[in-house]
Formats: sequence, C-alpha cells, structure tokens
Amino acid sequence: MAAQTRHHDYLSNLEMNRLQAEDTAAHRWYRFVLSFPPHLVRDYLERFGATEQHRVLDPFCGTGTTLVESKKLGIASAGIEASPLAHFASSVKVDWTPDPTGLLEDAKLIAEVAAAELADDGIEDVPLLLTPPSDQTPLRTLPPEQMALLLRDSISPLPLHKTLVLLEHIQRHGQSEYRRHHLLALADALVYSISNLKFGPEVGVERPKPDAPVIAPWIARVRAMSTDLEALAVRQDVPATVHHGDARNVLQLIEPQSVDVVITSPPYPNEKDYTRTTRLESVLLGFIKNRTELKQMKRILVRSNTRGVYKGDDDDEWVAQHPEVQRIADAIEARRIELGKTSGFERLYGRVTKLYFGGMARHLAELRSVLRPGARLAYVVGDQASYLRVMIRTGELLADIARSLGYRVDGIDLFRTRLATVTKEQLREEIVLLRWRG
Repeated sequence: MAAQTRHHDYLSNLEMNRLQAEDTAAHRWYRFVLSFPPHLVRDYLERFGATEQHRVLDPFCGTGTTLVESKKLGIASAGIEASPLAHFASSVKVDWTPDPTGLLEDAKLIAEVAAAELADDGIEDVPLLLTPPSDQTPLRTLPPEQMALLLRDSISPLPLHKTLVLLEHIQRHGQSEYRRHHLLALADALVYSISNLKFGPEVGVERPKPDAPVIAPWIARVRAMSTDLEALAVRQDVPATVHHGDARNVLQLIEPQSVDVVITSPPYPNEKDYTRTTRLESVLLGFIKNRTELKQMKRILVRSNTRGVYKGDDDDEWVAQHPEVQRIADAIEARRIELGKTSGFERLYGRVTKLYFGGMARHLAELRSVLRPGARLAYVVGDQASYLRVMIRTGELLADIARSLGYRVDGIDLFRTRLATVTKEQLREEIVLLRWRG
C-alpha cells in the first residue's frame, strides 16, 4: 500500500516519546512507560481542527493521555479501557474537582498515623535512615492467591508491609473525596519508588532491595497533584468520561454519531502481556484478587499475545478473506515448523496474529456507528517482528482493513523508529490517519 509519510523532524527520536516539562500537570500522576506523549495528541487535535464544539474518543485509552490533553484544551472527551487499574487511573487523572489544599492536608494526617504505627513496631520510613525491624515484628503480606499473581521479587517484604499499612490508613482514615487521588499517588509510588520493578521496555525485576521508603514518595506525589489541581481548576468542568469495557463493543458504551475525533494507541501484535505491566499495583490496590479475575479482564482485551487467547475466540473470522493477514499467519507457522518450535505458545503465533487483526477489524466496524460524518481518526501503531522474526507491518495492514470497511485512508505518518529487541532492526511506529465519510 502506498503510504503518505510525515516526519516529526522538530524532535529527536528519543525525545519524541518523552513527557515534556510543560506537559506534566495531571499526566505525571500515573503513566505507562510506553504511553504516547501529550504533544502528539495536541498535534493531531490541531490538525483535525478540534474545538470546544467537538467530542474526542480514545477507545484504548490506557492511562488517559488523550483525555487529559483534550480536557486541558477545553474539548469534551470519552475513553474506553479494559484494564480496571488503567481505567481507574484515567478516571482520576481527569477529575480535577478536589480541593488542592484539602487533598494535601488529608494526606499529611494519613501519613502521621501510618508513620506512628510503623514507629510503634520499630520500623522507620525515613529516606537514608532505614533500619531493619526487630525479628519480633510480624510483617503484613498478601493472601497466597494474590501473591501468586505478582512477578517474583517485584516488591520486598518490608516495603510491602509498609505499603499495606499506608494503604489501610488511606482507606480507613482518609476523607472519601480525596481517596481515589491518594490511591493513584500510591500506585505511582509503588511502581517507580517502592518496588523492585524495572522497564526496558519490558517489565522485569531488578536486584531486590531490602527496604525502601513508602510514605515520603507517596506524599511527594500527592503534593505534585495538589500543585497541578491549582492550575487545572479552570478546566475542571470540561466533560471527560471513562468507560470500563471492550473496545470491540464500542456501541454498548458510546452514543451513536457522537464522536468527531479519535486519537488512540491500541496494543500491538506481539508477545507482550500488557497485564504484567500493571500487575503489582493492580493487585495491591485490589483491582485483581485472583486468577479468575485476571482471566476475566483478559477476555475483554483485543487478542495481541498468546497468553490472552482462549477457546472459542473467533475474531479471526473478520479477516478470513484478507490475503496479507493470511499470508503473514502462514509464514509464521511455516517458520515455526522450519525451526522445530513446538511449545503451546509458539503453536499459537499464527492464530493470535489473525485474532489481533480480526479484533481490530471488529473494533473499526462497530466504531463506525458512533462517528459523525467527517470524523477524523489517528491510530498509533507499530511494526512487529516478535513472532519468529516474521515482519508485521501493522500500520499498513490496519489502514487496508479500515479501507475495506469504508474509511478513507488519509495517510500514514512516521512517529518514530525503535530498535527490535531480538533482531536489532529499526521498526516503525506510525500514525494511521483515517476519515469517516458517513
């Protein structure tokens, strides 16, 4: 497919995905490592001519970058997100109603109570002055079925104990109007200060640290929220709604012919289990309590990796007649046989590729009903080669599927390139530009 390409020459490849200093308000409250940047949303809202008379949709809204940026610009928005933790994060990040002073003062009171309980048990939580508790101090932990959901050593026993103490006091002693913001601040502190997690970009575990401060990094994040809320209050009444649901069932959540602009980044077809990225905070904050709930969450995700494929999945029927999708799936299977790969996951590589593009076709087909005539769409997607090094040109395939469903393809912009982990090839991340003519 011939593609129109637009290069963002004004920023380097590294800077392209970085959160700029002027964009931190609300965005910094909690953010996926691989979230696309606010300046990209602004760029396309401007190009699409979005104004306060329009409505923006992000059907794969993640942690709410599109919604936050739209609200800052005074444009109404809605989002759909399957992950309960990401849905929670997005809904908090577009709630700018809490009193900034009250938010911080309430957090200070919670911190005092939590610190006092820890001190009574002989546990310090002061940075650089950490001392181990006495052997007699029983440490709190999670029930076994919840611990089994976590990446091994993702959080050390003592920081986990302190986190559970703080969490209890947020829930018991904090004022209800501030609780959601306090919990989100704790989620962010967990990932980037308290835990042993690392991202490169896959989530992993670094050498476990015996202890880490908990209350101090949490308070620091609440203080940043308070500062941001003072600046954002002028836009607090701009509508921004976040739905917990399946992007393949858009019409169940969004009103017909109510959307003028779509800016989103769906999952890419690869072996990344996106639920692992937020597993620690999802479990600790109670959004996932056991493997049954984890499985239920995965069922409403577009199938993008083999760990989310289930018996009865039939999204592949949507692309049964698409020659390029079928060719890629066949090439992956042929490569698997050639290399003698026989694991259950490897046998699913070809199938999950068809399920992914079928799921995206199903999403785009249903999306048509909620779009107004002339609606403009931008999909941030990336090439992949993680299935036995068979190249998948995601942007080109998505554009072709959209065209077959009646969308006009306005072009494909190059967002940035990235280095493939295994092959060391430069893979393209692109923005597929579509228009719904109605």
